[in-house]
Amino acid sequence: MDRLDNTVRTYAWGSATALPELMGTEPTGGPQAELWMGAHPGAPSRIDRGAGPVSLADVIADDPVGELGRATVDAFGPQLPFLLKILAAETPLSLQVHPDLAQAKAGFADEEVRGIPVDAPHRTYKDANHKPELICALTPFDGLCGFRPAAEAADLLDGLGVDQLKPYADLLRAKPEGDALREVLTAVLTAERGAMAETVTLAGGAARRLADETPAYAPYAELATHYPGDPGVIAALLLNHVVLAPGEALYLGAGVPHAYLNGLGVEIMANSDNVLRCGLTPKHVDVAELLRIVRFEVTPPGVLRPVPTAGAPTAGAPGGGTGEDVFAAPIGEFRLSRLRLTPGSAAHPLPESTPQILLCTAGRVRLRGADGSELALEPGRSAYVRAGERVGATGEGTLFRATTAP
Repeated sequence: MDRLDNTVRTYAWGSATALPELMGTEPTGGPQAELWMGAHPGAPSRIDRGAGPVSLADVIADDPVGELGRATVDAFGPQLPFLLKILAAETPLSLQVHPDLAQAKAGFADEEVRGIPVDAPHRTYKDANHKPELICALTPFDGLCGFRPAAEAADLLDGLGVDQLKPYADLLRAKPEGDALREVLTAVLTAERGAMAETVTLAGGAARRLADETPAYAPYAELATHYPGDPGVIAALLLNHVVLAPGEALYLGAGVPHAYLNGLGVEIMANSDNVLRCGLTPKHVDVAELLRIVRFEVTPPGVLRPVPTAGAPTAGAPGGGTGEDVFAAPIGEFRLSRLRLTPGSAAHPLPESTPQILLCTAGRVRLRGADGSELALEPGRSAYVRAGERVGATGEGTLFRATTAP
């Protein structure tokens, strides 16, 4: 097992204090948005096996079968198929969707043929992979996820009392939901920018006036404050608002529009950075490609709660089970589980058939290898365990475990 040295990404929407408070480090004064754990080329973790720090991506590339196991390489290729993060949002992230695998491969190949540099600001596809993801809240976590019923969105728009929004509300009531959602989102994103900025200003002002009396408008008042004039504010009114309690999670598949608004959470995803943005961002918005990728379906948020795994009872695991809870997701590239360890419990064995990243988020956890080696993890610290390596966990704290799905 290897202690991971990880990179903090300093995106503008990040919290200046949440990650430092979790990790017990001094704030830098700037935003600290995401802690990346894995082998994504954008910010691979580093390990040291005695010859100095090296990129985990390079270690895996040198011996993919030895590091990942034959089954993982056969299923997903010679790369770690998941990326684990701690996400700390102080202000809203962009309203976005992710492509499915076929769309990602086609889009990436097309932009490669057209010679668009992968780091160009107008590049849409950064790689040829899909990006399903799951976020588990460590604090109350605020977000938008999936289209709400069209009639409900129409009522929300009408409630603002802004004349410019009435045609959208009427359209949402007049057509089948999928068609109506497509037409309204298209109209919002292709509207003349100056006129839409005025509409957003009026809608934001109305939302602020109504928020105390009608809390449903509070998140949109906040969006309009952070992104004045952005058409994404109107697009966001079409989506479900959800607040996760600590320990609850959301799974986001391809084509589902979403935005994280505020909070601290553990996020896991397929090893990709493909994002198509609808708004709430100064970054590139490819409207035509976005409209092709979005799934215009009413999608309830589908809050996930951890499910105990089957097995022999472990001390500190009420109701039986192994003491390990799983956040079920319909994806092979990743599986996220959580262990809550208590003092005096027997070492919790961590199955060794898959590569693992182990992340402590509370307390103090001790990992012990079959060879007697030990590694202590405190909040915000993590370890990589290659496939086939036997490890057990003890201590008092919370340990998240990222693996591939069985």
